[in-house]
Amino acid sequence: MKSKPLAFAAALGAALLASTTAPVLAKAPASAQAAAARQQAQARPNFLVIIADDLGFSDLGAFGSEIATPNLDKLALDGVRLTGFHTAPTCSPTRSMLLSGTDNHRAGLGSMAELTAPNQKGQPGYEGYLSRDVASLADRLAAGGYRTLLSGKWHLGLTPDLDPHARGFQHSFALLQGGANHYGRDLGTAPGKGATYTRDGKVLTSLDKDFYSSDAYATNLISELQQSRQESPDKPFFAYLAFTAPHWPLQAPDEDVARQAGKYDVGFDEIRHRRLARQEQLGLLPKGVTAHSVRAPRGGWDSLSAADKREAARDMEIYAAMVERMDRNVGRVIEELRASGELDNTVIVFLADNGAEGLDYKTTGAKMLGGRVTEADNTFANRGKPNSYITYGTEWAQAATAPSWLTKAYASEGGTRTVAFVNGKGLAHAKGVGKAYVSVADIAPTLLDYAGVPSGGTTFQGRTVLPITGKSARPWLEGKAAQVHAADEPLGTELFGSRALRKGDWKATDIGDGQWRLFDVSRDPGETSDLAAANPAKLRELTADWDAYAKANGVILPTEAQYRP
Repeated sequence: MKSKPLAFAAALGAALLASTTAPVLAKAPASAQAAAARQQAQARPNFLVIIADDLGFSDLGAFGSEIATPNLDKLALDGVRLTGFHTAPTCSPTRSMLLSGTDNHRAGLGSMAELTAPNQKGQPGYEGYLSRDVASLADRLAAGGYRTLLSGKWHLGLTPDLDPHARGFQHSFALLQGGANHYGRDLGTAPGKGATYTRDGKVLTSLDKDFYSSDAYATNLISELQQSRQESPDKPFFAYLAFTAPHWPLQAPDEDVARQAGKYDVGFDEIRHRRLARQEQLGLLPKGVTAHSVRAPRGGWDSLSAADKREAARDMEIYAAMVERMDRNVGRVIEELRASGELDNTVIVFLADNGAEGLDYKTTGAKMLGGRVTEADNTFANRGKPNSYITYGTEWAQAATAPSWLTKAYASEGGTRTVAFVNGKGLAHAKGVGKAYVSVADIAPTLLDYAGVPSGGTTFQGRTVLPITGKSARPWLEGKAAQVHAADEPLGTELFGSRALRKGDWKATDIGDGQWRLFDVSRDPGETSDLAAANPAKLRELTADWDAYAKANGVILPTEAQYRP
C-alpha cells in the first residue's frame, strides 16, 4: 500500500478528459447531439461535500475512535485519509474559504460576524458574511452545468441577498446562523430572534414536529437530489451537506445516548491514550510521536470528584450519540446515491470545519452561553434533552485533537488540523493515507478542475470577483506531484489574534499570547519542542513571511480577544 494517493484514477481521469475535450459534431442530427450531450454530462463527476461541525480529528473509527461510525469509516478506508488537512480555527471562516477558494480575510470572514473585535468592525474583509466580491463554488459549478444543492448550516450571511439561494445554490434548506437547538426549539423568523431556516431563499415559519438536525439535513438533501434529478436528469450535481452535529448544545435522542452507556467511565485521559495508540496502528501517526501536554484546569481524570466524573462521562456519551446519528444519516444519503446509480460517479469530500470545541459552558463559555444556559435544565437526568444546553469541555476536546496542541479557536495544529478524507471513482487503487499539507481553500479549485470548469481570472459573468488562491490537489491525487503546495510556499492563517505561518515542514505559531514559537511539524506534529532559540534565522524568515501574508490579505489583529476557550 502506498502512503501517497496515486489517482482520482485512470477511469475518472479518462471520463473527465472525454468530458472536457471531446469534439462536438456540428452536423450530427439533433437527437444524436442530445444523446452526446447527455453522455458528456454524465461523464463528469458528481460532488458531495460533507462537513461536520466541531468534530475532533480522532472522532471517527477510521481515525482512531471508539465511536461507531461505519458509514463514514467505509468511505474513508476506501478513499484517501488526509492527515495534513487544515482549516481556519473556527466555522464560518472555514466555510468562506471552502466556497471561495481564497483566504477568509479576503472572503469577508476575517473574524466571525458575532465575534468581531471593535477595531475590526467595518474594515474590508471583516464584513461578517461571504463577500459579494466572491463567485462561490456553487456559482461557478451552476454556470458550468451542475445542479447545486445545499442542506444544513450556512453561517455566511443572514439577509436574503446572502442566502445560499442567492449565492449559487439552486435548491437549499439552510440554517442561516452558526448553531441552534438540534430539535428546532429556538426557531425564529428574523435574524436576532432565534434560529432562522430558509428553503430556496424563503424563511420557514415552522419545522417538522419530529425535527432533529442531522435527520432533517439528510432528509432534505435526499429530497433535493430527487427533485433536481427530475428537473435536470442530464446534469451532474454538487451537493453540500453541512451538519451542525456535534456542535453544542449537546443534544441527542435518548435511544442513541443509551447505546453509549458506560463507554466513557474510564475517563478522558484513558480515551486519549487509546486513540493515540489506535492512530499509530492505523498509520495516521508515526510510531512514538510525542503528544502535546493537556491543558487541564481541573487536573486529570483522577482529580475529579465522583460526581464530576459521572457528569463528564454522560456528556461524552451524548457527544458520541450525536456523532453516531450523523454517521447513520450519511449512510442514508449514500444509499440514495447508490439507488439512483449516481454513487459510482460521485467524488465525496468529508471534513470537519475546525478542531474539537474546548469551550466549557460553566467557565470559559459562561459569558457567551450565559442566557441560554440559565434558561436550560442541565440536571444530570435531563442532560442531552431538547431543553438542556451543555458543552463537553476542554479535556474531552483534547482527547479528540491529540497529539496536537489545543483546540478550536487556536492557530495551533489542534485548532486547524482536522479530520478529512476523499473518496471517489478510481480511488480504490489509492487507498491509504495522504500526508501532504492540504488547505480547505484547495477544495474549490480541485473540484472545479475535475469538473472542467474554469477557476482562474478575476471576472465571472461580467463582474469583477476575487481570484481563487487555493491550489488544485488533482496532480497530487493522481500521483503526478509530491505535494499540493511547494515547500517554499508560505501559508498563513489568523483568527482572534492567534496566528501561524506554515512553510514546508516548518511552522511558526502564536497561540494569541504574542509569543512566536517554531516547530518542525513533520517530526513534531504535537508542537511540543520549540526550536525558536536554536533556529533564530528560520523564525525571522517565517515571521517575515507572516507579515507579508497579513499585508496581502488585509489582516487586522484584534485589540482584544473575543473568543479564547
